[in-house]
Amino acid sequence: MESYKIVGGTPLKGSVRISGSKNAALALMAGALLIEGEVLLQNVPDIEDIRTMVRLLEGLGVSCEWHGSSLCMNMRQLHNACPDPALVNRMRASFYIFGPLLARLGYARMPHPGGCQIGSRPVNFHINGLRALGAEIEQQDNLYVAQTLGLMGTRIYLDMPSAGATQQLMTAAVYASGLTTIENAAMEPEVVNLAEFLNAAGARIQGAGTSTLYIEGVNALKPKVEFKVIPDRLEAGTFALAGAVTRGEITLEQVVPEHLHALLAKLRESGVQVREGEDTVCIRAQDPLTALDIRTMPYPGFPTDLQQPMCAYLTRVEGASMVRETIYENRIQHVPELKRMGADIVAEGRAIMIRGVPKLHGAKVRATDLRGGASLVVAALAAEGESEIQEVIHIDRGYENLEAKLQSLGAQITRIIPYALTASLVES
Repeated sequence: MESYKIVGGTPLKGSVRISGSKNAALALMAGALLIEGEVLLQNVPDIEDIRTMVRLLEGLGVSCEWHGSSLCMNMRQLHNACPDPALVNRMRASFYIFGPLLARLGYARMPHPGGCQIGSRPVNFHINGLRALGAEIEQQDNLYVAQTLGLMGTRIYLDMPSAGATQQLMTAAVYASGLTTIENAAMEPEVVNLAEFLNAAGARIQGAGTSTLYIEGVNALKPKVEFKVIPDRLEAGTFALAGAVTRGEITLEQVVPEHLHALLAKLRESGVQVREGEDTVCIRAQDPLTALDIRTMPYPGFPTDLQQPMCAYLTRVEGASMVRETIYENRIQHVPELKRMGADIVAEGRAIMIRGVPKLHGAKVRATDLRGGASLVVAALAAEGESEIQEVIHIDRGYENLEAKLQSLGAQITRIIPYALTASLVES
């Protein structure tokens, strides 16, 4: 397993360009299955989850070609609605292709999705919504087997504003006859980005960014679409926290400041200086910085995906902080790893109590999931001495060129590749 070696204690300084959004790009790639033609997605991050989705779609007959940071997808030869279970099991977002396949081909055989083990993430909202649209779905062993002679518009209420379910059902409803209404819909920027993409292709979607979506079904979409992926607000938030915890001064470039509003408001409350531009955010931090109370919520609330990096930041501020995770019950696996670095942190259920310490120290820790791994990087950058973060494959799923970007800000970070793995790569 590859790892990071980080020598901490250096304030980050400089500018860093934020990549395209992982979550938005994955949803757009799934939505592109509706189009019987070509899609050119710009600003696509070259990360492990995107590569997994490319392999998944290629197995269905989709042709994918990279042109720099743009991904050209040709869906004309889409013929298979039975995705590879091994690939589906690698990430949660693979499930997003279920609705588009069903809407376009009339059938689909979908394995249960995988992804980070951060708690229960049932797909019942997806399944119930597709059934409401008229799909016949049976569960056979580890498969959902679905078919339809034609989806029909309907009124759907989501018990919670799930971004994944909202994206899935919105996409499927594009080809449903009549009007579909989705109530208590997610309002995340990635949902809005998907709606704008589908509308650019000829869909009729209104209300994106609000709690109620209206989708008027169409018979076909345009055969050729070009679209740009929004910046990754979670990568941007991670860098903002890294800059703050190291008492640095950094500028995030190519961002949408409004997408970061909850995080930036909390950083200001803690004493960090924040300056927003049209597509930039400048972070400057110096002592004293103070404790915070955080509660994760669906957008526009504080994002669950930044809870773990925020915990790393709070280990180095004055006073006692309380972090309440309301989305995922098991998103606390970073807590024992941060304790190895000297953090005064304890979890009770979904509540995490943190008392700031004068310093962290380097240690050997393990990334257990994507954002948990990011939290360890944030902590290691501020810690005295050398840290080793193992199993960085989890981090590679969501951060493009992380070590190179951090190095450009002055961080001492190196990727360690085991000798046996290096030798096998050379031989191949």
